[in-house]
Parts: sequence; C-alpha cells; structure tokens
Amino acid sequence: MNVKLIGKHEKDTRACRDGLALTLNELMAKDQSICYVDCDLMGCINTKQLRQNYPDRAFEAGIAEGNAAGISAGLAATGKKVFFHSFGTFSSRRCYDQIYMSAAYAGLSVRVLGSDAGVTAAFNGGTHMPLEDAAMYLSIPESTVLDPADYDQLASITRGLVNVEGVSFTRFVRKDVIQVYGEGSEFEIGKGVVLHESDEDQASIITSGIMVDESLKAYEALQAEGIHVRVIDMFTWKPLDEALVIKASRETGAIVTAENHNTTCGLGSVVANCLVKNCPTPQEFVGVQDQFGQVGPQAFLMDTYGLRAANIVEAVKKAISRK
Repeated sequence: MNVKLIGKHEKDTRACRDGLALTLNELMAKDQSICYVDCDLMGCINTKQLRQNYPDRAFEAGIAEGNAAGISAGLAATGKKVFFHSFGTFSSRRCYDQIYMSAAYAGLSVRVLGSDAGVTAAFNGGTHMPLEDAAMYLSIPESTVLDPADYDQLASITRGLVNVEGVSFTRFVRKDVIQVYGEGSEFEIGKGVVLHESDEDQASIITSGIMVDESLKAYEALQAEGIHVRVIDMFTWKPLDEALVIKASRETGAIVTAENHNTTCGLGSVVANCLVKNCPTPQEFVGVQDQFGQVGPQAFLMDTYGLRAANIVEAVKKAISRK
C-alpha cells in the first residue's frame, strides 16, 4: 500500500462518482473483458462515457435490478469481468436473490456497486437509504464487502476489484465527500490502514467510509484531553483484517467501531465476532442504532443518528472505563 493521509476535514473538489467512472473507463480501455451494467443511473453516476466509449460492453438495464443482476451473472458466465451499479438499496435488497443464486451460488464473479451509502442518500429518504446493504452481502459465503472513504480510495479499490473472485459489494458516496487521502494513494483489499498509533494508545477506533473523517476529528479532540487512541480505516469489512483487529485489541485494550450503517449487522458486528473468538475486549458501537432511514440533509441525519466525532469521543471514554 502507498497511503497518503491528508485529514484536513475539507471537502474534495472531485466527486467520488468521477473517481469510479474515470477508473472504469481506464480499465475498460486496457481490458476488453471488462463490462459495465447500470440501472438507469448512468447520468447521476457519470458513467455515460462508458456507454459512449464502449457501447458493446456498457449496458443499460433500466429500472430492473433483478434483471440487471441476471445479465451481470450471464456475462460473468461467459468470462467477462462485470461491474454492476445501482443505488445501494436497489443493488442489495431489490436483487439479493438473483445475486445470491445466479452469481454467488453459481461461483461467478460480479462486482456490485452501491451508491449513496447509508445516510448519504439524504433527500432520497428512507426508501433509498441503505443501512443494511452491507449486512446482506456479508451473509453471502466467500463474498468481499468494501466501504471506501473518498475519491482516491474508491479509485484504488476499483482497480483492485478486477482481480477479486466471487461476488463483491462496494458501498460508496457519489459526491460531496471529505478528502481523507492524497492523490495516488493505493490500498490493498483485505488490509486495514492504521492512520494514527502510539505506544500510549488507550483504545482503538475502527472505522470506514464517511466515518473515517469523523474518527480523525475524534482523535484530535481526545488528544487535546490527553487521551491517546489508535485510528484504523477498515475499509474492507470482509475479508476482515483480523490480525490488525487482534493486534489493536491486545495493545490498546478497548475498541470502538464507527460506521455509516446499522450497528446490529455491520462493521461492528464483524469486529465483535473476531474479538469474541480471539481476545474478548470491551467494545462500543457508533452507528445507526437499529433504525429506519428518513428524509433530510446529510448533516442533520448524521446528528440525528449519532454519527459524529462527539459520539465517537463519548464511546471511547466509555470503552476505556470498561477495561
């Protein structure tokens, strides 16, 4: 990996969707076996260029995710490397059976992309707010589940996915995201990234996606209080970097997970499963607490569901008190 941490809490002038579209365009130019399937969302995801540049390999399936999943599996069966996109709710709930049976159970590789992850669906509201999407893919045997934080991480992951076998699910934000990493940063799927650590760390924050920036803010606030914490970007939820989780647990003695997802069945659950089997550790869960989504600005939703640095700070202090 070649990771360049910026962490200035500033919005990126680039949209993540462009990181995806430009990377796919680059990959499709080099590899004639790569195909792209969309569900009437090429305009909002900026992948119209793929349809224009590769009309025989970029397909518009319409508002029919089940059919799109079947098409994707069929293409994979012919040896194609397939990327399939829709909003996170529709690329998970709407077509789960088709992905499970036609792709995963059949041993085929389909790279599913779910945009507007968690509360970033904002004004599209609860019907379009995927707070359980990753959980569905975590339950598929031998799947890969990813939650990148920004433009450069998404671009790097997209390049890496070309060589990932089986069904994968990447949940991401389309636009208006905080830039965490510098241009050219490279990440290895399946390996977490330690953003801050010291010999004095009293707890570890394990996080991903939009919660990486909030975790970095929490780190700064805790440092100001003299509380030292480790911060880990666990952008791969499955396969989990268990060695890194265990190391963090043994060296810091307390864990806080922070996710833009339902805490009952997401990153926190995956980490807890690892800990209980290897080194039981006090753990606190920051994320959506078994609730449905709703309409509102992202900032309002993050406040409402407790997805802020202040919530992480509180959870860290509680986890440390339980040691």
